[in-house]
Amino acid sequence: MSADVITLLLVDDHPVVRDGLRGMFAADPGFRVLGEASSGPEAVACVAALDPDVVLMDLRMPGGGGVEAITELTRLGARARVLVLTTYDTDADTLPAIEAGATGYLLKDAPRDELFTAVRAAAEGRTVLSPAVASRLVAAVRTPAARGETARGREQTGADTPLSTREREVLALVAKGTSNREIARLLFVSEATVKTHLTHIYAKLGAADRAAAVAQAYERRILG
Repeated sequence: MSADVITLLLVDDHPVVRDGLRGMFAADPGFRVLGEASSGPEAVACVAALDPDVVLMDLRMPGGGGVEAITELTRLGARARVLVLTTYDTDADTLPAIEAGATGYLLKDAPRDELFTAVRAAAEGRTVLSPAVASRLVAAVRTPAARGETARGREQTGADTPLSTREREVLALVAKGTSNREIARLLFVSEATVKTHLTHIYAKLGAADRAAAVAQAYERRILG
């Protein structure tokens, strides 16, 4: 097997969903499905036995849900990255999964190419949030203190601080899960410049990290 092949564990309590995903990934030589699980505890055991690169994790499953499994995998220091793939995008689902350690969060209606891109990004440790999930996540990622600072800033300026054209370009690439190095290559700038742009973006959006910045951008319709 090539070192470039991404190995997967499929976790879902519906066999037809697992069969569909297995068939989809089997058709692409860049992926290899190592196994399947139908519950959170089974997923944890399979990760320990199979050591996949990425776990595609459903959230609500009889016998143990995905958030509990993600929490346990994080506690154990598992190498595998967890990409949530579910039908649920409520605040009660998204935030606990991200807080537990999920690398990304997609909905099951995501197109095939979007799913493949997200898996590749997750394998590299990059955060990927679908637009619908990012919008749901935005209110939760703001701490009360951050909300207060944002409100005071708006009182002072009368409006949100706009991002520059280049900052929007950087943020759009971040939203796609692009690494700093790749952003630098695509925009013909240095990685240090990309990091500077991100620092400015975080400050303007009142965000603490990449995921929060993307969520804020979708909420404010900076990205769409």
